[in-house]
Amino acid sequence: MEEQMSLFGEENPKKKSLGKASIEYKSAGSILTPASGFMAEYDYTLNPYSGCSFGCTYCYAAFFSRNKEKMDTWGDWITVKENALALLKKKRKRPLIDKTIYLSSVTDPYQPIEKELELTRNILKELVEFHNVRLVIQTRSALVTRDIDLFKQFKHIQVNMTVTTDSEKVRKVFEPYCPGNKQRIKAIKEIHQAGIQSCITMTPLLPVDNPENFAEELLETGITRFIIQPFHKDKGKFVRGTRDEAVKILNEFNWSDIEYQRVLAIMRKKIPNLGIGKTGFAPI
Repeated sequence: MEEQMSLFGEENPKKKSLGKASIEYKSAGSILTPASGFMAEYDYTLNPYSGCSFGCTYCYAAFFSRNKEKMDTWGDWITVKENALALLKKKRKRPLIDKTIYLSSVTDPYQPIEKELELTRNILKELVEFHNVRLVIQTRSALVTRDIDLFKQFKHIQVNMTVTTDSEKVRKVFEPYCPGNKQRIKAIKEIHQAGIQSCITMTPLLPVDNPENFAEELLETGITRFIIQPFHKDKGKFVRGTRDEAVKILNEFNWSDIEYQRVLAIMRKKIPNLGIGKTGFAPI
């Protein structure tokens, strides 16, 4: 298992935990999943990990967990697909030329464990050297800037950074283990300035303090691609028993479909080419 040894050799033994999250290592049956549903316009989704230690309280991916225990402890566990690179290398005989890939749909490819394992980085090396794909990367981590050198080698790539609010108070309730808003904005600005096609996704848009200032802060990055979609207060699901705290802050901000539409109108005025929902996520 040459590929595994490069990640988990004697000098880099398998870590059992990182922060609050436990880590397990499993072989996956496949690494490229035919895209469907919200991502149906892509050819494949690619998820190097299952679970995510960012543990956003509203994360839809939690509801795809294989059992209720995993769902209820979302954010406290990560599964590393230790054979992911080996599976991808098997595709060399029939390269994925011009195939559209979304990295990732139900995890964050740049969650904290990636800094040590570099699994996503090794996957990127494989994709750029042997497959010539059209790649969209989705993250909320400043670690993504580490791989600018690889991004520059792709002919077709876009890096999406999720920024859901301008309020750290809101962020700490809904995304308590994620990098702060300013860190994310700084990171995606750096990627944009490196000449990489970039996009900011407000998906979902959470309560904001000042939509006018928020829009201007996003535009100051120089980025011209933005996507937005709503978070519905009454329909929203929460994991990890956070509903009461989340509902409290939603009420504090008077967050409703009407308020979202008001904020959306301001954002659309400030950002005329704002992508809405699924259509904004169309492949590059």
